[in-house]
Amino acid sequence: MALPEEELLRIDDMATLERVVKGCTRCRLRAGCRGVVFGDGNPRARVMLIGEGPGADEDRLGRPFVGRAGQLLDRILAACGFERQRHVYIANIVKCRPPGNRTPTPDERAACLPNLRAQMRLVNPVIVVLLGSTALQALIDPAARITRARGRWIEKDGVWYMPTYHPAALLRNPSLKREAWHDFKLVIDKYRELVDPDHYSPHHPPTAMREAAPAAEAASRAEPGTGAMPAPGQGLAGTPEPGAGPGGL
Repeated sequence: MALPEEELLRIDDMATLERVVKGCTRCRLRAGCRGVVFGDGNPRARVMLIGEGPGADEDRLGRPFVGRAGQLLDRILAACGFERQRHVYIANIVKCRPPGNRTPTPDERAACLPNLRAQMRLVNPVIVVLLGSTALQALIDPAARITRARGRWIEKDGVWYMPTYHPAALLRNPSLKREAWHDFKLVIDKYRELVDPDHYSPHHPPTAMREAAPAAEAASRAEPGTGAMPAPGQGLAGTPEPGAGPGGL
């Protein structure tokens, strides 16, 4: 059974919405998966991340982004200073695993979008990170290409959207990690602007600290013995040099 979208949008708590959505049979995907993968994280978070759909691990465990791509996403979030259960809420365009992990069809995306829109209304994020083409096309523009849209803010109905590569794409093509980290640094900056000006990221300090770092480093070099030299590829306080992604990603 699937409720009409207007009824979904009247649900005022996440637990009730999850129970209703787990009974959804709006499209054929439900018949071919173990269960509905609803979402994960803090339902009051100001940042929401939206991917494509569950894979085999997610279908088995009932949580989004728990496989290899999810482990990479967790490392990216940690580099940003974000904790999954505190700072973000994670969902997908479709909540049932497509057979063989194929891309959801336009009809399948359209069938599941009412569920996602109801989720987004309850979370009420100010920042939404769109992980990959499917999320970008479903929520912003069906003709959009992630390679052209990534790294640029899109403001829509008071929400700031940042398209970037899906973590699975980064596993297939590690050369994209530098661009993805650039995008997530923009997310950190926007979070400081809109949510918490004092937010700490171990790999992307606030602008004032970044601007002060070269002068401080030059001073330490001019005065031998006044401080330990940073490791190769690292700035002061262990932060990556401009453009570099955090180690281990």
